[in-house]
Amino acid sequence: MALTDLALSPAAWAVGGQTAPPVTTLSGTLVRGTPDSKGYAPVVEASPEPHIVRTDLGVPASTTPASGRQPITAFAHLTDVHLVDAQSPMRLEYVDRLEDKYDENLLNLTPNLLQSSYRAHEMLTLQTADAMVQAVNKAKYGPVSGAPLAFAIQTGDNADNCQLNEFRWNIDILDGKTVTPNSGSPTKYEGVADNVDYDTHYWHPDSPPAGKAPDTYKTRYGFPQVTGLLNAARAPFQAEGIKMPWYSVFGNHDGLVQGNFPTTLPLGVIATGPLKLSALPPGVSQTDLLTAITSGNAALLTGALGLASARLVTADGKRKILTRKQVVAEHFNTPASPGPVGHGFTEENKTKGTAYYTFDKGSFRGVVLDTVNPNGYSEGSIDAKQLAWLKTTLAASTNKYVVVFSHHTSKTMKNGLVLAGLDLQDRAFGDEVVAVLLANPNVIAWVNGHTHRNEVWAHKAATGGTGFWEINTASHIDFPQQSRLIELVDNQDGSLSIFTTMLDHAGTVGDPGPLTSTAALAGLARELAANDPQRNPNATGKLEDRNVELLAKKPALV
Repeated sequence: MALTDLALSPAAWAVGGQTAPPVTTLSGTLVRGTPDSKGYAPVVEASPEPHIVRTDLGVPASTTPASGRQPITAFAHLTDVHLVDAQSPMRLEYVDRLEDKYDENLLNLTPNLLQSSYRAHEMLTLQTADAMVQAVNKAKYGPVSGAPLAFAIQTGDNADNCQLNEFRWNIDILDGKTVTPNSGSPTKYEGVADNVDYDTHYWHPDSPPAGKAPDTYKTRYGFPQVTGLLNAARAPFQAEGIKMPWYSVFGNHDGLVQGNFPTTLPLGVIATGPLKLSALPPGVSQTDLLTAITSGNAALLTGALGLASARLVTADGKRKILTRKQVVAEHFNTPASPGPVGHGFTEENKTKGTAYYTFDKGSFRGVVLDTVNPNGYSEGSIDAKQLAWLKTTLAASTNKYVVVFSHHTSKTMKNGLVLAGLDLQDRAFGDEVVAVLLANPNVIAWVNGHTHRNEVWAHKAATGGTGFWEINTASHIDFPQQSRLIELVDNQDGSLSIFTTMLDHAGTVGDPGPLTSTAALAGLARELAANDPQRNPNATGKLEDRNVELLAKKPALV
């Protein structure tokens, strides 16, 4: 009997010395339920999803008995956590309406560039992150091999707007510290969700002010009223902390303002300052706005062309925008446990301000890329020095099973911008990286994020018989808010199996009850995300993109 067939059986767990399977999508899934008359739908429980065997690389499914297979490693893949400081002056929520698909009056000059600049549930991202940590800790083992999870890795966009406080929240949640999901004023919420400068474009959890109509999210999309949510979202909580070493990867939201624009001194001044725009200044076009953001035009962005659109908020130096070098250095401000100090970033990374490195777990080697183009724009690429380093690193890894990690996918590495920012080097795109990986048979997988969707596809060598799998996982911020457990297993027949299993966070399902726990708030965040007007209905992916057994040729370790 194949190991896949034992995925829900105690016999399979016994291979790794475990007696009871954890809660994963092998035992039940969470889906968007039946919408009401306004289109608002609950999140409901649905049927389990067994592993689907994929042989796209030409390697047949293994028939080795479960007892004959040997685990190599197992780990948790988290990506696109997007911890949002929803009160930051550098959160330009008002530009999101320029992408609203239901508004026929928009010029749509910049499709998809400004989309998702605002989400109704973004004040709950910290609680969602903690609920995901709880789920990973509860899983504890690979659900097929029973091997202990050796590590967790975040493949970028851990922060949303490259702010110091966002990075500290991320590190402290994983390290298990007390976290306060608040910035600016210690006594009140100061963001577009409150009733100051009430704007119906945004969801307001509380009742509208006297004489004001309910917001568009309530009237058009059926969003609920959740009185007291803004205070509940700001309440400190004790993070559980992940119970295994964790590693960090650099994403475009970790290195670029709004995930698109190079950091500049004027933009940094806005982030830490006391003025927050909540609407497009009168007479300012989309083109004006993009020029202002790209150039760091503080006069425009602070409302000099329309001060009526700005409000006073409490300034906060912890909203400082960080450079890549500063982001790397921040990961060394961490306890030894769960570790490692630096979370993968090396002393050389810290000195040079680079963000690519390797780490080993026995016969397994992780190769971490930095695919962010510091010159701007959300798509990725790598510079010439990093490409040379990748080739040298892979040539020296013939004694390891290699998995590459990055933020961007091969398909989204097409950003050739130079001269616009901080790096003048030529850029290498995804197809060139794929060719390098295919030339090294020890590479068995490339794991990444960025697209906020579950997708798995094969890269087969032109000569046949070898290749690798690319595994892309959904985000924490957009529905379905999932992570992925990945297990590497030696089938002892010349093949490897890569098992991937989707994991839902520990947020509540249905009525969350009192909003006094991260589970309750994360459950509400998942339901709101499932009803986001801009949600991608394909983010969950197809069945063959979720719980799968991916067959690959076993490379010789020499």
